[in-house]
Amino acid sequence: MEYFRDKVAVITGGAQGIGRCIAEEFKKAGAHVCIIDKQEGNHFVGDISDKQVLEKFVQEVINKYGRVDYLVNNAIPLTKGINECTYEEFQYAMSVGVTAPFYLAKLFAPYFTKEAVIVNISSSRDRMSQPQTESYTAAKGGIAALTHALAVSLAGRVRVNSISPGWIDTNYTIYEGPDATQQLVKRVGNPMDIANMVLYLCSEKAGFISGENICIDGGMTHQMIYHGDHGWRLEE
Repeated sequence: MEYFRDKVAVITGGAQGIGRCIAEEFKKAGAHVCIIDKQEGNHFVGDISDKQVLEKFVQEVINKYGRVDYLVNNAIPLTKGINECTYEEFQYAMSVGVTAPFYLAKLFAPYFTKEAVIVNISSSRDRMSQPQTESYTAAKGGIAALTHALAVSLAGRVRVNSISPGWIDTNYTIYEGPDATQQLVKRVGNPMDIANMVLYLCSEKAGFISGENICIDGGMTHQMIYHGDHGWRLEE
């Protein structure tokens, strides 16, 4: 963990849930952590859908540290489906989930250090869906695609990867029964499952990984399900 001492890590949506866990792990490793979140707290408070808020946040980080080693785009867009999601709400989801990560990468580009890393938090929804989730799913698909585009554009300067979490319980609830057994690893995930991968991707051990998406979902997206197969039943 000495590798992260005095490094500068920027995390969006870092006041709660997965983002908070990532921030805490970086802090434990000795990194300076800069968080932006809408939730009130001892961090930069602001809505990342706002261009001016992003610019002000970046300026504050650069004024304090003059550089950035890691950018973790974790903030969560809203989840609404085609029946209820308005044009404005869909645009907001895109702003939080895709535009802000792009703009932060652009604003920080002159200040990334030699071995800088961007980690984008996508979702297994980037490849599978439930009904009425279009705004969230589109945003997560967008950031997954943005990842490999940035990796190519920033080649030789910044490594860029994304993580697609599956079911992650941010309260660390221990599930039993079908909720657990439907996962190939027989449990529901927790924020540490994601934070561990973020720190790995930011470390020198992942120096040969860029443009990649890593799905951390207990194997759930690889399990084919047919009605009547192995006890699975679809009830309409």
